Amino acid sequence: MKKIFCFLFLYIIANLAAIAQQDPQFSFNRLIQLTVNPGYAGNDGLINGIILNRYQWDGVKGSPKTLVFSVGAATNILGLNSGVGFNVISDELGFSKNISVSFDYAYRTKTRIGELGIGTSLGFYNMSVNGDWYIPESDVHGTINEPGIPQGEASQLAFDVGLGLFLRSRNYYFGASVTHLNQASLILADQARSFLARHYYLTAGYNITLSDPLFELHPSVYFKTDMVAYQADFTVDLVYKKRFSAGLNYRINDAICVLVGFEMNNGLKIGYAYDLMTSALAGYGGGSHELYLSYSLDLGKNRIKKYKSIRYL
Repeated sequence: MKKIFCFLFLYIIANLAAIAQQDPQFSFNRLIQLTVNPGYAGNDGLINGIILNRYQWDGVKGSPKTLVFSVGAATNILGLNSGVGFNVISDELGFSKNISVSFDYAYRTKTRIGELGIGTSLGFYNMSVNGDWYIPESDVHGTINEPGIPQGEASQLAFDVGLGLFLRSRNYYFGASVTHLNQASLILADQARSFLARHYYLTAGYNITLSDPLFELHPSVYFKTDMVAYQADFTVDLVYKKRFSAGLNYRINDAICVLVGFEMNNGLKIGYAYDLMTSALAGYGGGSHELYLSYSLDLGKNRIKKYKSIRYL
């Protein structure tokens, strides 16, 4: 535990001294693409809402905990085919906590290969640090004496901008986006100066109907980088009767994930993922847990719409 505490401590200091904490990672990343790609807004013509909770490195005190609330909808604004979205993300790691709130708008237009969404995201990012922290495996509580860590509590609010493209056809999708485009500065103390580094995303997925039409195979790719480090996820889901899903996700140099999902009734869905770590941290704590609840509504037809695919939330 002390080793993992040292890792967390050094990791947070490194983030404060250079750039703000990396955008959080998720196993159900394809279901919350709106949080990183405003072009995703309104892509399926429905109103979609999701709450997702992630607990990383089970059993490790101070490990990452992330909560997501995201809502997106298709709409018509001044005669333009559009999509709008709203996202709130709370991300905790040790003695740091980041909260982001964003509003999305996407202009949607039909092309020969599918419907394209061109979107922008405007919002705020609040980074806070509490230099007073209980040390794991002890009752000791005091101020961390490190120049790069503020003494006591400190926070900084910054304006945040993102851009994105999202192309969707009947059987596939492709997305490209950038978050923290303006690279806002965050100053928490004299020696705790950082900024929000741009993160670049590429996503793609395809729906394959098997010989038995009750089954579909959904492979997908999710890539993220801040030009220093990267995250690459490869996922394959098997969907039965468009209601039950089970899949595997491989995150390079990090984890193997098992994912399950179920549409309970009339657009209400629930899903769970468990990450089995394959990185050097595997010996210090348990895996990671992720749970989501989502709801989808088609107001245009005044009824709940059944999905062609669980993938397109």
